Amino acid sequence: MKIIINDKPCEAQIGDRLLDVAQQNKAHIGYICGGSGICQSCFVYVEEGMECLSRKGDTENAFISDVLAQAGGRLACRTTIIKEGNIRILTRAEQLRRTVLALNVPGFVSYAQTIGYNVVNQLPKGIGDIAGRARKGQLDPVKSLQHIAQGIGHATLLIGNTMFETVPLLNSAASAVTSTAGSAVSMLTGSLGSLTQAFAPRTAPAEEITRVQIRTSPKK
Repeated sequence: MKIIINDKPCEAQIGDRLLDVAQQNKAHIGYICGGSGICQSCFVYVEEGMECLSRKGDTENAFISDVLAQAGGRLACRTTIIKEGNIRILTRAEQLRRTVLALNVPGFVSYAQTIGYNVVNQLPKGIGDIAGRARKGQLDPVKSLQHIAQGIGHATLLIGNTMFETVPLLNSAASAVTSTAGSAVSMLTGSLGSLTQAFAPRTAPAEEITRVQIRTSPKK
């Protein structure tokens, strides 16, 4: 079967998580925590086909506000396809990318307000859910932190590649920044070297010893 993620047809099967489908089909989606259900970066809007997806569990109820739930909000790492049908998804990551590239300032402000509202209202519940799963052994904090560290690296590369491919002008800007940064580092290194030499303890030069020849008068 095929589902639509960010206007792109993606191969999927019943039982697949939306996060896995997006990743396997190289659709733009966040996954910073590696699917542990603690970061919300894989948040998506289900535009069509909610009846074909699993019901929301405790983790989604803890992290997703009523406002976002009414807009079709789900966590892709916690949402599974349970039957065939027309499923259309828009990821939050792709929504933000489109908003930024379109220079849609009102859209970006609205986006920020929505995220802020969700964080303020859901943070206590989210922390409680994470703590509860950790106590039950359903969540390994160490592995989750490792996933987050890896995910941030992948996300940074994805953002950079996406921006550079979509906006060629940024390539030259990035080259200029890199060149300037390199020069700055070289200057800083040189300056530090000079300062190190300037403030290094100096050893006093050895005093020169003048040899004086003493002549003695012959004994009478």
